[in-house]
Order: sequence, then structure tokens, then C-alpha cells
Amino acid sequence: MKPINANTKIAHLIKSHPDAMETIINIDKKFDKLRNPLLRKLLAGRTSIAMASKMAGCEVSDFFNALQPLGFEIDIQTEAVIEEKKELPGFITALRKNQIIDFDVRDLLAAGKDPLTLILDKVKALNAGEALKVINTFEPVPLIKMLEKQGFDVYVDTIDAELVETYFYKKSDETTIQEISTKGADSGWDAITQKFADKMITIDVRQLEMPQPMMRILEQLDKLPDNTALYVYHKRIPVFLLPELSDKGFDYRIKEISEGEVHLLIFRN
Repeated sequence: MKPINANTKIAHLIKSHPDAMETIINIDKKFDKLRNPLLRKLLAGRTSIAMASKMAGCEVSDFFNALQPLGFEIDIQTEAVIEEKKELPGFITALRKNQIIDFDVRDLLAAGKDPLTLILDKVKALNAGEALKVINTFEPVPLIKMLEKQGFDVYVDTIDAELVETYFYKKSDETTIQEISTKGADSGWDAITQKFADKMITIDVRQLEMPQPMMRILEQLDKLPDNTALYVYHKRIPVFLLPELSDKGFDYRIKEISEGEVHLLIFRN
């Protein structure tokens, strides 16, 4: 087994030993979210021992002491590394306080409301040289992908397990938000659903909290058999997901049943 150090990713630990996940969860109750396969996929591959210890308020040595009985060998030379140092991007260091617009979406999410429209409205209102700081409890991966493709610089600062600050920086006046249109997305719905009537996998993401619906859908698409469609029960049109589907070679149809009830049919082009 390869020696581990403060920079070892949590995903590597879990993959290396069947008891590693439970051992990590026992270090601190904040790691209980690793039991959720979607959150585990989102977080474990990006989070090192040093980062995890910082988020939980424990020591790197707590990980080492817990993992050694499982047979993990500790790299003593890097044992003193407490946290990963990352160089701040130039736009962050150059920003002045009056160029940063704060938007805390935690209360909206806790109330079950989708902050997407409000976030995009604030992004559209940015002047060149300004940044929107979205304050959240998780890294908004879909939003990051969407705005990076549209020319925004992004920086994510994970303060702790319950606080993540994400900066979206507008470089110039030429950087604009491209509207995602769903016009015609229901075209041929009946014909397409009939085509895949006996080759369809169904999932329901209506009760999942963001960003789990998108992660669950992408996870299913990764293992979708050929000539099979994915039927999704959703509570809203997942605008973050649509550009991702196109990039992955999928087509889709959307049927709005009622307020809070949207059905999607996703299939390979």
C-alpha cells in the first residue's frame, strides 16, 4: 500500500481499504456525509486529509492515528504539512472590497428555494472588474462549469465543512451571460417516449437537495446502456445540466407537468 501523507485524497483512502470510510466517519461526525454516494463522489476526490482536518477542526495526526491500524503507512517527511497551500489567482488579490458583491444563498436553500435566477441576475449586473461572491454550504460545481464556459474567472474558498465562498469574476464588458433556452425542448415528446418505452431507466430526484439532483443524473448517465433513455422526475428545469448534456453527447426532451413537477427524457444523440 502506497504511503499516505497530508496531501492524500480521501477518495484514495476509501478506495484503498474497505474500512477506511467508516474509520474516517468515526473521526468526526461532520464526515458522515461520506455515506451519501453522490456527496462522496463530489467531495472525496477533491479533498485531502489536510483539507478535511481543517474543515472538521481536527488534526492531520487524528487521521494518521485512525488509519494506521488499517495498515496505512505514514509518510513521515510530509507529516508536518497541516494544510495545502494554493496560490491565489491574480484577480482575487487585485479585488478591492467595493468590487465584491456578496450573496448569501444559505437561507434560500434551507427554505427549499432555488437561488439560480437571483444568482444569474446578479452576475448579469456585474461591471468589468467586479466579482460576485456566492456564500454557500457546498461548492456549486454546475454553476462553476456554466460560468467558466462563458468566460468568467472562478475561485473557490472552502472555509470549513459548512461554509464555501465562490467568486465569479467578470474580466471585461465582453463577458456576458448566454441565455439557456428550452424553447422546443418538448418537441416530439410522445414519439420519443414511445420509442424508448421498453428501454427506459427511471429516477426521481425531486426530494434531493442541490447539487445532488444533477450529480445523481450524471452518475446514471455514465452507466446508461446503449439504446436506453433516462426518465427523470424533477421539480424544476435543471438549466445547469442542459449544457453538460450537450457536451456529453446527449439529447433531451422536457415536459413541464405543473409548478414543481418537470419530467425529463435524456438519451444519446
